[in-house]
Amino acid sequence: MSTTIDTAFVRQYNPEVHDAYQRQGSKLRNTVRNQNNIVGATAVFQKVGKGTASTKARHGKVPVMNVDHSNVECTLYDYYAGDWNDKLDNLKTNIDERAVLVNAGAYALGRKTDDLIVTELDKSTNYALDGTTGLTKDKVLMAMEMMGDADVPDDGERYAVVGWRQWAQLLQIDEFKDADYIGSDALPWKSPTAQAKSWLGTMWMPHSGLTKSGGVRSCHWYHKTAIGHASGSDVKADITWHGDHASWFINHMMSQGAVLIDGTGVVTLRCLEA
Repeated sequence: MSTTIDTAFVRQYNPEVHDAYQRQGSKLRNTVRNQNNIVGATAVFQKVGKGTASTKARHGKVPVMNVDHSNVECTLYDYYAGDWNDKLDNLKTNIDERAVLVNAGAYALGRKTDDLIVTELDKSTNYALDGTTGLTKDKVLMAMEMMGDADVPDDGERYAVVGWRQWAQLLQIDEFKDADYIGSDALPWKSPTAQAKSWLGTMWMPHSGLTKSGGVRSCHWYHKTAIGHASGSDVKADITWHGDHASWFINHMMSQGAVLIDGTGVVTLRCLEA
């Protein structure tokens, strides 16, 4: 193997793919609980139960809450996404081949990150109504009621992820899209990207990677602490020159995992999608 590989190419490429992944690779990673730089094959997330306040007699001992402590283990897996970059092809194309591969690798691993999180969200058994209708106002209000009854904190860290069909259905609900209810500053029509919108104390966002089974799309409303994501290695690139191919092989890789920490913090909205 040649030792004359362009070192400037390598030095520039790795930060670029990391930046692309951070900006556009994963939509859900920042909506869940994260542990980074894990050493080993697993990560542990602590789960703490509810405490109960009590009275005490004068000069008596303060009662102990006996808060339940447990932990949830998250297994990390290694993922790869590689492709060839022919040296002479770079001279014949009018596109930035390096940028194409940067984005392709970052997007592929970003989709995998979201797949890991969605798989854990799908383990929820808290269903708001059934899957015989689309995303209606009644279904949203039922999910909100379930979140409240479960004492899921209303602290600005609630997220709802829906399919694009359900996003279109939300845009037909007056309370979601009408200035008379939400004010002119929160109108979804004003967003240049339509990627997210705050409503009912929750950040709502569309996502193309949610599970669809039997014509029913599983959408999820959850608190950030209900799902854990662990990373042993963020996205990195390894570039090697192969003289017999007259090409660089560019391999993108990461080591990550996700786990459902607390099922009570997730409400699933099953929506019919014919």
